[in-house]
Amino acid sequence: MSLISIASLAIFVAILFFIMRQQNKKHSLPRLVLLGLGTGSTFGLVMQLVFNQNPQVINQTLEWINIVGSGYVGLLKMVVMPLVLVSMISAVVKLEKGGSLGKISGLTISILLATTAISALVGIMITQAFGLTVQGLVEGTRETARIAILENRAGTVSELTIPQMLVSFIPTNPFADLTGARSTSIIAVVIFGVLTGIAARKVMMENQDLERPISIFVDATQSIIMRLVKMIMALTPYGITALMAKVVATSSANDILNLLGFIIASYVAITLMFVVHGILVSFVGVSPKSYFQKIWPVLTFAFTSRSSAATIPLNVEAQINKLNVPPAIANLSASFGATIGQNGCAGIYPAMLAVMVAPTVGIDPTDIHFIVSLISIIVVSSFGIAGVGGGATFAALIVLPAMGLPVTIAALLISIEPLIDMARTALNVSGAITAGTITSRLIGKGFNDEELETQKA
Repeated sequence: MSLISIASLAIFVAILFFIMRQQNKKHSLPRLVLLGLGTGSTFGLVMQLVFNQNPQVINQTLEWINIVGSGYVGLLKMVVMPLVLVSMISAVVKLEKGGSLGKISGLTISILLATTAISALVGIMITQAFGLTVQGLVEGTRETARIAILENRAGTVSELTIPQMLVSFIPTNPFADLTGARSTSIIAVVIFGVLTGIAARKVMMENQDLERPISIFVDATQSIIMRLVKMIMALTPYGITALMAKVVATSSANDILNLLGFIIASYVAITLMFVVHGILVSFVGVSPKSYFQKIWPVLTFAFTSRSSAATIPLNVEAQINKLNVPPAIANLSASFGATIGQNGCAGIYPAMLAVMVAPTVGIDPTDIHFIVSLISIIVVSSFGIAGVGGGATFAALIVLPAMGLPVTIAALLISIEPLIDMARTALNVSGAITAGTITSRLIGKGFNDEELETQKA
């Protein structure tokens, strides 16, 4: 490791110590997250500008910085499955009416799918408004290699039918699903947790002597897991600093300029969907401004980590503590939202790609039948989209072949994928929180902003 790399790493360590000092001054987590976002981005930009002609220095420095970023994401992923399992068991055990579980699940999934349909329509409209096409997309060495990989994956994915995908949700081996072995592991763990909770309720009803021990055991286990989550969340500013430094330092200015139209169009579509989320929550008595202020730290982490699954712990805590969503609904919406109805990855992205590539095979992207078919396929295929990096590509591999379109366009955008994927992931998480908030209010288990302030008083 060169002296220059050591010096760069020393500067990054100094930034972490600065953040630590601010944390010791008892600054709020949102402020610390914003500080990490700013300092990490600045450090990454300076590295790219100063060492642009010496990428070895950047790589050597990021190799060590990645310990902080990837380590933090790894810790969050570590606690995701235990949190989902224990929280779902606790939520079901504590439900006042066991019959409301089906209503909560059905309403949450319906909202997720409805917002995905809206996001697909927004993606279609924005792509047409910007006049985006595949013309001008450059196929380099990386893109050529990526095309071969995607075409191979597309052949495998196209053989997976919707019924097969639904069957994959069944936790045939819950211990394997707790390791995240499958893309649908989170849903499988949710189902296992729900069934275990129902079994626990039945045992408590059948044997009152076991009611208190079961309740105490569930409460104690959940308290331990939530304490673990809080310990890891305290590391958020440091993790975001490292993640943003890596994203900015490894971004190519030339690639960004060449595909600037697609980047701008993507962010416009994503921004419009955030507006839609704000409008939807306003219909149930929640102030959009207050809503986004409360979930800002969650969206920030989702933006930098590019992982809906890793964001589940922060998602659940924000819904419960900031938006007053009951634990059962918070856990359901966060868990389902990580793999079902992702507004950014499963909605906007495949819709934009389909519209761009349709003219190359003689399809008019403005045809109403094409648009309706595309939205329908996007909604159905949004089940089981992986909640980690690469979920958008997986969605495209399902949607494009189903519409008779080539998948090569996904490979041509590889150079700017991280830049857009950050915003898409934040939108995915916002959609999950929106579903939980609306579900909570519609079934009467939540409170509007005024009621929540009254309760706190």
